Formats: sequence, structure tokens, C-alpha cells
Amino acid sequence: MNAIRVSVTILTLLFSFTIMSPVWAKKDLPAINDEGMELVENSNLATVYADPGADLSIYNRIMLLDATVAFKKHWKRNQNRSNPLKVRDSDMVRIEEEVAEVFREVFTKELVDGGYEIADEVGEDVLLVKPAIVDLDIAAPDIPHATRSMSFAESAGEMTLNLELYDSLTNDKIAKATDRKRDRLDGRMDWRNSVTNRQDAKRMMRGWAKGLRSALDEARASTTPAAD
Repeated sequence: MNAIRVSVTILTLLFSFTIMSPVWAKKDLPAINDEGMELVENSNLATVYADPGADLSIYNRIMLLDATVAFKKHWKRNQNRSNPLKVRDSDMVRIEEEVAEVFREVFTKELVDGGYEIADEVGEDVLLVKPAIVDLDIAAPDIPHATRSMSFAESAGEMTLNLELYDSLTNDKIAKATDRKRDRLDGRMDWRNSVTNRQDAKRMMRGWAKGLRSALDEARASTTPAAD
């Protein structure tokens, strides 16, 4: 399989596990973005642009950067309108750090379980993964308070992943993708706390991690000689 075909196949698979994501309309997106990357049309659960000449099969190790995390606009203000336990700036910093920690935990486990080494330095076979969580909207954050309280919500909330893949040596961008996950709505109000919010975040992120691992596996398999 040539490099162009590998690129298209891999980036199509990249978000094939995002089962809770809404389908993003692509009709208004340019076929080629301002970075010269091509829109992957049949990646119907995410917006994905890729370098058509890229070949992910050369990467055996992953350099996973810490995810940057940013809340949805006016999230704090909206929370403090309805929540008697007021969200402070320090609470937001703590939650951002926790979300980044969960992201690294989920992705590291999935990649290591798949036989990929997590690299600390650049190298010829090292793929640089740069993640960013944006528009983080936690429905019922667990805010420490001296008074005992319980929070209930129908959904854990939603978040969007912006993911960029680079060759670690040349810093050439191979692909960029955006995908939004919204937690399921089951019609009932459930108790939400730091433990349940963490579990829900892991579940939502696991689809992204599985998608990346599947893409790398597919690239590796595409270059393995067939048995006689």
C-alpha cells in the first residue's frame, strides 16, 4: 500500500471509535486547508485534514505531549448562576490539571497495551502527538466546600479534542483533527462527584485513544509483507 493510501486509510480510522460524537457537516469545509492538507471526506465522525503523502507506518514510538485544557466560554459564569457552591478560578485550574492527567493516563495505557513505546525524546520513528481539550463543559463539577452537598445532572457534559500529529524530527505536521464528544443523555438525573466525573471523562476519551491506536495498527499492518 502506498503512502498516500496509508494516509487516507489511517486518518479515516482515527476517529472511527467516537460513538458519542455528533456528525460534523463538511459541506462548507475547503477540500484543502491553508496548510496544504487535504480534507478526509469519509471520516464522518470528525473533521480531519491530512498530508496525503504522509506515512504513519514508520512510527513505532509516541511522544505524547500534555494536553492543554480550556473551558467553554462563560462556563464559570453559567455555573455560578445556578450553583450555590461558587466555582473559583482555583477550582478551574485544578479541574484542568485533572482532565489533562486523565487524558495522559487513558492514552498512555491504550498505546502501551498496543505495543507502542512512549518516548521522551524525538527520533526517526517517533510520532509527536499534540492534544488540546477545548470547550470543556462539565455539567456538575465537584466543588470542595465545608458544607456537605450533592450535585445531580442528566449528563456529565461535553468536550472537544483538537489533535495534531507531527514528525518529531522535522516537526512537519502530518494531520490535524477535531472531534466533539457529548455524554449520553438517558433521561434521568444522576449523582455527580469527582469520582463519577473522572470515570465519565475516561470513557469519553477512551474512544479517541482507541482510534489513534487503531490507526497506527492499520499503518503497521499495511507494510507487513504477506505470508507465503
